[in-house]
Amino acid sequence: MSILIKNVLLDDQKTDILVEGNRIAKIAAGIETPSADCEVINAEGMAALPTFVNMHTHIPMTLFRGYGDDLPLQEWLNTKIWPNEKNLDEEIIYWGTKLGCLEMIKTGTTCFSDMYFFLPQEAKAVKDMGIRAVLGLTLFDGCNSDNLPNVKKELEQFEQTLALADDHVQFALSPHAPYTVSGASYQYIKAYAKERNLLMHTHVAETQGEVDNTLRDFGLTPVQHLHKWNALDERSTLAHCVYLTDDDIKILADTGATVTHNPNSNLKLGSGLNFRYPELVKAGVNVTLGTDGCSSSNNLDMREAVKMASFIQKGRTKEPTVMPTSESLAIATVNGAKVLGLNMGRVAEGCLADFVLVNLNTPAFTPNHNTLSNWIYAADSSVIDTLFCDGKILMRNHHVEGEEEIMAQAIKMAKKLIKV
Repeated sequence: MSILIKNVLLDDQKTDILVEGNRIAKIAAGIETPSADCEVINAEGMAALPTFVNMHTHIPMTLFRGYGDDLPLQEWLNTKIWPNEKNLDEEIIYWGTKLGCLEMIKTGTTCFSDMYFFLPQEAKAVKDMGIRAVLGLTLFDGCNSDNLPNVKKELEQFEQTLALADDHVQFALSPHAPYTVSGASYQYIKAYAKERNLLMHTHVAETQGEVDNTLRDFGLTPVQHLHKWNALDERSTLAHCVYLTDDDIKILADTGATVTHNPNSNLKLGSGLNFRYPELVKAGVNVTLGTDGCSSSNNLDMREAVKMASFIQKGRTKEPTVMPTSESLAIATVNGAKVLGLNMGRVAEGCLADFVLVNLNTPAFTPNHNTLSNWIYAADSSVIDTLFCDGKILMRNHHVEGEEEIMAQAIKMAKKLIKV
């Protein structure tokens, strides 16, 4: 199966893009139709842009959207989220995940790194929707190493889930955070993940209170604490990292760990504006981007997160040249893809055919001095006309097949989920 996109704007130059199978086979002007069964798309008035890689989400929590807003993190978790998560079941997870995938497709994301529960149902929903995911098993031990046997038992059961992995769905381990998981469990989980070449995905240094409590309890920052327990390496991704010391940044650079910035969630929950992007980049730390779950950021729109991340850094540093559009796009695309081992995040020959066609005939692209600048700073996701993932068209004319049923089922599942 091949698809030929004609007359599309790429890097501010008009060209053609040939997709064969799940790869971008050729980019050049005047490509001839390779076969009679090749689909030809006239993309005049459109631009091709890479799809996003969302490196920190809790996708089924899309069903919590708008519930428990405007509360501090711990109050929000203890009074709104954790009590209702006791009502989760397979049906809720499946439709909540499909809703999240639908929203990501509509906003230009084709790959995400998640941490939640009921992973087989998440995996089925992701495969049914046709996008990509790394699904992390969320683990807790109450920050009590006496509960390590329970963690080991969960990982024994997890072996069955690992068998569901394929080209679209991989799995990871997601110990929740240093304040809910003991050092001994982190060490065991990381060793298990390393043995199986799995990603370890965790929350770290999200609030000043978390850092203060970790210093009080262990005499170490959260990053230092994880390093002590051998939990950091190039297959470790740390979400948030709003409060990092110079020593923390050096540890992250030395171990090769990846940091995921979640600007919208950090702002909404009042976690702070202290994400030290220039310092992390200077030290050589790989920085990626996430939306967090819809319960704390209210949407999964990565383009919005890119814009917010860039503006925060310019304001924090009082330097408008910090995080220019080329860098902000990279942290939302190729930087995450690299960690996940995927050749995507660029519209280039040989890359996976994951990209969008955006409509340039809109006010946001008028005038169009710089397509990337307009995409990041001026547009919104409504300009996305067509989305490709793995060489397949998942959205045409900004419509996804079956989206009406997904939203109807999601409304039913939300009523089933939220009781208090």
